[in-house]
Amino acid sequence: MKTITKSRASRVAMLMAGSALAAISVPAAAQDAGAEEEATGNVIIVTATKRDSTIQDVPFSINAQTQEDIQKSGATTLEDVSRNVAGLSVQNLGPGQSQVSVRGVSAGQVVRDQPGVKEQVGVYLDESVISLSLFTPDLDLFDLNRVETLRGPQGTLFGSGSVGGTIRYITNQPLVGVNEGMVEGNVNLVDGDDMGWHMKGMVNVALGDRMALRAVGYFTEYGGFINAVGPAGGDDINGGERYGGRIALTYEVSENVTITPRAVYQKVKADGFNRQEIYNLYYNEFLTTPQTFDEREQYLLLREGFEDETFIGDLVINADISDITLTSVSSITDRSILVSRDASALTGSVSVDLGFPDAGVLLPSNLRDTTDVNSFTQELRLSSNYGGPFQWVFGGFYSDTERFYRQRLPTPGYDAFTDAAFGAGTSAAVANGFPLNSPYNADLPYDLTQFAIFGEGTYALTDAFDVTVGLRWYDFTETRKFISGGLFANGDNVEDKTTSDGFSPRILLSYDVNDTVTVNAQASKGFRLGGVNDPLNVTLCSPADEALFGSFQSYDDESLWNYEVGAKAQGRGFYANVAGFYNDIKNLQVTLDAGSCSSRIVFNVPDAHTMGFEAEVGLSPVAGLDFVFSGSLIEAEFDTTLPGALTSATGIREGNRLPSVPKFQFSTSASYEFPIGPSADAYIAASYSHVGNRYTQPADQENNPRTFTHGLPFGGAAAGDATTVDLLLPSYDIVNLSVGVDLDSGLSLVAYVNNVFDENALLSFDRERGGRARLSYLTNQPRTFGITARQSF
Repeated sequence: MKTITKSRASRVAMLMAGSALAAISVPAAAQDAGAEEEATGNVIIVTATKRDSTIQDVPFSINAQTQEDIQKSGATTLEDVSRNVAGLSVQNLGPGQSQVSVRGVSAGQVVRDQPGVKEQVGVYLDESVISLSLFTPDLDLFDLNRVETLRGPQGTLFGSGSVGGTIRYITNQPLVGVNEGMVEGNVNLVDGDDMGWHMKGMVNVALGDRMALRAVGYFTEYGGFINAVGPAGGDDINGGERYGGRIALTYEVSENVTITPRAVYQKVKADGFNRQEIYNLYYNEFLTTPQTFDEREQYLLLREGFEDETFIGDLVINADISDITLTSVSSITDRSILVSRDASALTGSVSVDLGFPDAGVLLPSNLRDTTDVNSFTQELRLSSNYGGPFQWVFGGFYSDTERFYRQRLPTPGYDAFTDAAFGAGTSAAVANGFPLNSPYNADLPYDLTQFAIFGEGTYALTDAFDVTVGLRWYDFTETRKFISGGLFANGDNVEDKTTSDGFSPRILLSYDVNDTVTVNAQASKGFRLGGVNDPLNVTLCSPADEALFGSFQSYDDESLWNYEVGAKAQGRGFYANVAGFYNDIKNLQVTLDAGSCSSRIVFNVPDAHTMGFEAEVGLSPVAGLDFVFSGSLIEAEFDTTLPGALTSATGIREGNRLPSVPKFQFSTSASYEFPIGPSADAYIAASYSHVGNRYTQPADQENNPRTFTHGLPFGGAAAGDATTVDLLLPSYDIVNLSVGVDLDSGLSLVAYVNNVFDENALLSFDRERGGRARLSYLTNQPRTFGITARQSF
């Protein structure tokens, strides 16, 4: 067992005691406006414990952003939602490629060519698992009932991948006996020169007394805001589109049995990436004619693209049998993902090192990463459905996922330069059965199976004091092949198998101080499954990097113990939810670049921790006027120092920060709603969010500012030329404004300005081959003006 130093133990005790006292001392408060109205006011009903409950009654920290919250904030992505949720941060890595962390539990930047890395935050669409590390679907938020954020490990009920927390998209279900619909249209202007728009619609149709159909469809055209120079240059090259829908049918077989099949389809396409470059092999300050990049600008020899086509089919059956509810959730997922990147600078930088002539260095090169996923999951559970002091849920879970990841690097004409440099027939000899004129190729088929049994029970010791105990047992197997070929590859043909099993427990205590204040405490364990790294591309490694990183082959399961106290208060015109927590992390899976090898590896850090305080407070001093604040203060640090040269190469040093996590993040919003006639209300709203500074990778805080040397001479650059970069991503602030009108006829009109002050936020830092090829940031959407019209009927 890890020993906590006296000073750290004191900080933990003070933090938790302070958070509990702060909550208990608040006045009686009213919970946030929500999805279901009761006699005492608007109350949000959530299913975080796999049973219906109010936020006030859930014995741990949870946030629910309702459909009204989402609409009034103008949120269109999970990244937008995260700004209003304490402790939730999203690292934008491009369209459909975002990493989510909760309470500072983060392993660093995971990128497209690390398909074996497991997620740290589980993501669900209602009852169906949709998590996929890096490529969790960027679902449209139209006609959602709410987005639930369950903070802290949720391994007992939600399994692997929920080590930091769980995000749940909860859709509106078909309503029997109801005919209703809604249409929504929008037009927006991005960065002052590119238009975007969307059309969305929903209809709920009653089909007799026992059936109902609910269908949703949408199409969104995204305006671009990144400009490109070079042969494939142009303005606003990162526009795109998203379209799809879902259709669900509810059939009430009897008073006690309900069947709901559903189909979900979505396709996301982007014509480029939100990359802002500061160095490119072909366009940099060291050329004979020096060039520098403007904000939101990049260099392209080839146009880029992203596609993600997702189909989800699920079937939910609920049956009340005496005092027990039986729930069956069956789900299938079929996804195809393509990331097509201009890898010319990457390939060209290797060609420079190999001594190729300029004509070989300048060949256009297209890196194509494809991921195909087919999965099946089945959950079967029983839960109590009666009054009494003891409530429980018990069930089993099974999943089988086949995932095939492929990489190709088509570079027409490359084999001629290879054979000229290394001898005739070299390119064919190293191909290993892959296409010619493609210096790197890889196939990685995965098969992942998991079985789990879980249970959780709550016993009311008194009318005010509840104790909850839960446990999950899991058994996991992963088999993987790795086959590679081409000049840059090792010619690998290996097969690996990873197995794991274990237990994930938790205990929660909840005490009602009075009718308006509840305090809670918990200890819970989360886990993230381990895996195997791809072999290093040793043909591209320097001897020093090969020696340093070559020993990292497999990595073990990550585990986390969460200790938490919190409080929730509600009353007339006020609500407050606060929590203090300490997470003790073992074998944290950290990801980093392997220097010059053009490889990324995952390895275990024995000890790390996160601790912090989070608060969400709402105030309605007078009718129509609302203020909301949410914020978190988090310390996320390593408690281990790696030996020798690994310290500076990896950044794993005791006291260094975990990557991508801001110490301080908060948002505040205000809105005022007032009548403008007998049948119309208007409102004005403003929000301000602050995200503190972060590091993209652990090693970024070593030797920072960092000087990146660009390699051998090319295009007028001298050997040893370099670019110096401060790798501490600066904090940023976003202000949004909106004004709207709601008519009794069901028509709503909203005009808004997002990112009012046109903040150019640096979201993450990317480097190609240790800075030899390219250095860049990923950035946010600039100032956007928009108008939305919504009609319900």
